[in-house]
Amino acid sequence: MAAKKKDGILLETGTNEIEIMKFSVENESYGINVAKVKEIMMATHVKPMPHSHPAVEGFFKPRGHLITVINLAAYLTGKPIEVRDNARDLFIVTNFNKMMVAFRVDSIAGISRLSWRDISKPDRTLANDGDSVATGIAQAGDELVTILDFEKIVAEIAPETSIQISEIDDLGPRQNNTYPIFIAEDSVLLQKMIKAAMEKAGYTNITVYDNGQECWDALSELRDDQNLYDKVSLVITDLEMPLMDGHRLTKLIKDDERLQKIPVIIFSSLINEEMYRKGKEVGADDQLSKPEIGHLVQVVDGLLERYSKQR
Repeated sequence: MAAKKKDGILLETGTNEIEIMKFSVENESYGINVAKVKEIMMATHVKPMPHSHPAVEGFFKPRGHLITVINLAAYLTGKPIEVRDNARDLFIVTNFNKMMVAFRVDSIAGISRLSWRDISKPDRTLANDGDSVATGIAQAGDELVTILDFEKIVAEIAPETSIQISEIDDLGPRQNNTYPIFIAEDSVLLQKMIKAAMEKAGYTNITVYDNGQECWDALSELRDDQNLYDKVSLVITDLEMPLMDGHRLTKLIKDDERLQKIPVIIFSSLINEEMYRKGKEVGADDQLSKPEIGHLVQVVDGLLERYSKQR
């Protein structure tokens, strides 16, 4: 398995680890996956955007790139935006879903390397309709760090940047089929949206799992079943998930002689050149960036047709 050196640590793909950048907002500790961070900048003047979401400060244009600024304190607390004079605030400039967004935070506390197994999903009693603004809660040293779901934040502020089920209509008339498809996705919101889109595309036999570990447990129970391929024909997985991430899940499937014929699609907001390389290392059959749901359906069509002929 290919690996690379970073800060003297040997990093391998599929080891179920994550690097978390810790930061503070309103004296609370939060975290973001380092893979989402493009750069850290000192806060600068932001041009207001009329009629925007209450948490959107406006935009600025560093090095020719127009970037929207979201005030995390305003989003998390619901209070009006307050930009303090002479503040030492920072912008975390992120890059996911093929777009750049800056988030204003108070300070950066450093980077911790953790296992996804040590990251817990918030209890459903803490979130409306079972969904949460947190990807997980991590124990980083002596403190609990809330890893924020930046995809959900952006999707709530700008719904047009998230999955658009209308893309399925653009594919034209479709027939129903019963290929059993497993989906590993920790966001309840995205679970519902992906499942609804796949069903609209004719895929009526969908099973959704809250993380890679639950999906792997289900696959492990089926691996010795004579009718394995009649019970699972394809797996779609996110990357960021508590307990087990998508790279680890993909590696386990593709390293198993019985399960490796099942096609695996990584469907994540983090697909960039580096992540694509990591996905290839663990054997993913295809990798797509959210929110390209229409493209996802087309890839599912092709893989199911190809693999059904090989079995």
